[in-house]
Amino acid sequence: MTKETNSTSTDTYTLESGRTLAYTCSGTPDGPPVVAHHGTPGSRLFATLLSDVAAAEGIRLIVPDRPGYGRSSPPPDDWTWWDWQADLSEVLDSMSIDRAAVMGFSGGGPFAFAAATSEWATRLGLVSTVVPPAENSLAMLSKIPFAVRLLFRVSSAIAAVAGPRAIVQQYTDRSVSDAIGHAIAEDFHEAFRQDTRAVARENRSFASQTLDPEQTATPIRAWHGTQDENTPLAPVQVFINDTHGSLKTSETDHLGTLLDCSEDAFRWLRSEESGSFVD
Repeated sequence: MTKETNSTSTDTYTLESGRTLAYTCSGTPDGPPVVAHHGTPGSRLFATLLSDVAAAEGIRLIVPDRPGYGRSSPPPDDWTWWDWQADLSEVLDSMSIDRAAVMGFSGGGPFAFAAATSEWATRLGLVSTVVPPAENSLAMLSKIPFAVRLLFRVSSAIAAVAGPRAIVQQYTDRSVSDAIGHAIAEDFHEAFRQDTRAVARENRSFASQTLDPEQTATPIRAWHGTQDENTPLAPVQVFINDTHGSLKTSETDHLGTLLDCSEDAFRWLRSEESGSFVD
């Protein structure tokens, strides 16, 4: 186990395939578990943004590095977000977790959706989520070989010199505290500990694959900002309607939505523990 901050620590698990999957645990150790999926790019250090709220809400927060990010091994060439369901289920089984809620932020949304088709999944919360097939700029750029990888190599190099502010501005127009800025920067840089292949692979999948609303019966709720320029609201509205879920909108942007809704999201995600799905 490696200590990351005062409230998060990193563990690793060796999958049956021989690959390593790294994850953080924080919040309340004996609380109802929530598996949160970081953005694209992102890492297990995404937990730093959520751990205090998780602790306050009595949540046991688990945030994995998806394959190719941070300390998790790269996946096989044909690996998809449906294979992620199997990887994650294996890790949760090793932790003796048989019931957990799932949360996905931004590019973590499709992976959270895949995870939520598992029998152990209780609820699915989507925050500022990507809904494939995506038509945002990164998804379109991913169709050009090596373009996304080159973009993020340059972006990472610039951010290393310019500091957290340059990274934060990619996700929100609002002013954030130094602590939040530092957490976002650490998450961003850790995403590229290995290389930029994971972010390119995920954006290609967002452009070419589709989420089937009928593949899960898990209760779904989404939180999305009307001013989100990173992931458009319209596809989320259609998707939530097709899944018979619920959508909460606010006059916020991409990261602003996460910062504003995390408390509400955790309360909704953990409420299955009482056996009631009352809002």
